[in-house]
Amino acid sequence: MSGVMLLLVQAVLYFGTMVALFRARGSLGIGVFVCALGVMHFLETYLAAVFFIELPFGLISPGSTVLFSGKLAMVLLLYIKEDAEAVRQPVYGLLIGNMLIVAMCVLLRFHDPVSLAGTRPDIGFIDQMGVLMVWGTLLLFLDSLVLVLLYERSAPWFGRNQTARIIFALAIVLSFDQFAFFAVLRLVAGVPLAALFGGWAAKMGAAIAFGLMLGAYLRHFEALGGAGERRRLADLFDLLTYRHRHANLLRQAAQDPVTGALAEAHLMALGGARHRRAQASGRPLGVVVLEVMPAPGSGAVRMRPLTEALALGLRADDLVFRRGPSGFALLLDGITPASAAHVAGRLREIVLERAEEQAPGRAAAGLRVHVGVAAGIGPREDFIEVLRQAEAGMRAQRHRDAGPRSGMVPSPA
Repeated sequence: MSGVMLLLVQAVLYFGTMVALFRARGSLGIGVFVCALGVMHFLETYLAAVFFIELPFGLISPGSTVLFSGKLAMVLLLYIKEDAEAVRQPVYGLLIGNMLIVAMCVLLRFHDPVSLAGTRPDIGFIDQMGVLMVWGTLLLFLDSLVLVLLYERSAPWFGRNQTARIIFALAIVLSFDQFAFFAVLRLVAGVPLAALFGGWAAKMGAAIAFGLMLGAYLRHFEALGGAGERRRLADLFDLLTYRHRHANLLRQAAQDPVTGALAEAHLMALGGARHRRAQASGRPLGVVVLEVMPAPGSGAVRMRPLTEALALGLRADDLVFRRGPSGFALLLDGITPASAAHVAGRLREIVLERAEEQAPGRAAAGLRVHVGVAAGIGPREDFIEVLRQAEAGMRAQRHRDAGPRSGMVPSPA
C-alpha cells in the first residue's frame, strides 16, 4: 500500500473515531471527546519530531499530516456545534498540562535514578519533547483562534458552502502552523528542510480531506441550524461566557411535574437570555408554540409521553417548556425561518404519532395540534414580541382548522 493510501486510511480512522465520540456527546458527555483529543497530543508531537516518510513531494510526518491536522478539524467541529468556550477548554488544558510536564522534568533532574538492565532514563529526550509540546500547544491556541475567525470571516465569500469555508480556514491555518512549528523543530531536532515543503504539501491535502469529511458529517449527521450565517466578530468572544450564564438559568428551571418539560415560570428568563444571545451573535432564534386539543369525549391526552417525543425530535441545545394547560413552547437556537417551519411541521406529526401510540384508533382520531412559529428576529424585537408572533400564528391555524387532522403549519413570522 502506498504512503498516500496509508495516510488516507489513518485519516479516515482518526476522523471516524472522533466524530463517533462527538456524536455520542449527548449520552457520554463532551468530556470523552475532549479527552480523546488531548491524549493524542504527545504522539502527534513525537511523530512530528522523529517519524518521517518519503513521498514524491518531500518528507512528511503522519503526526503533523494526520493527527495535528485532524485535531484542528475537530476543534472547528467543536466550535461549529458547541461554542467558543468549548474550544477554549481543551486548548488551555493542554497548555497547562504541558507546562506542568516541563516543570516536573526540571525537578526530576535533582533525583539520582537507578540504572536498570544497563540503561538510564533519557531526560534530555523528555526536555526536547517538552519544549516541542509547549510550543505546539501555544501554536494550537493561536491556530484555534485564527481558525474560528477565518471560518466566520469567510461566510460572505463562500455563502452557504460550509465545506468550502472549512477547507479554506484549515488550509490557511495549517500553512501558518507548518512554518511556525518547523522553525523550532529544526532548531531542537535538526529536521531537514525537505520536511518543511513536503509537510506543507501534505497538510494542504489533509485540509481538503478533513474538510470534505467534516462537511459531509455536518450535512448528514448534525442539524445545521443556521450554518452559513455570519456571526459578528466583535461579539464572538462574548460567547465564551454565555454557556456559564445559561447553565445557571437552566439549573434554576425546575421541571413541570405533569409534563416533564421545563416549568413555564422560567420561559421568559431563559427565552430572554437566548434572545439576547441571538441578537449579539447575529444568529436567529426560533420560537415554536404548540397546543394539543383532544376531541370532546375522547379523554385527556397524557402529556409526559408527548414531552419525551418532542425532545427526541430536537437537538441537544433546544429547550421544551410547558405552555398553558395543554401546550408547549420550544426554543430553537441558531435556526433559519425555513428550518424552523420545517421542524414545527415535523413536531406536529410526532405529537400525532405518539398520541396514536397511547390509544390506537381513539386518542388521535379527533386530536387537533396547532402550531405557530416565529424566527429571524429583528434587532428591535424583544423575546415577548417574538413569543406573541408565534402565538398569533398558532391562533390563526386554530381558526383555520376545520378537521381533526387538517391544517398546515403557518409561515414563520
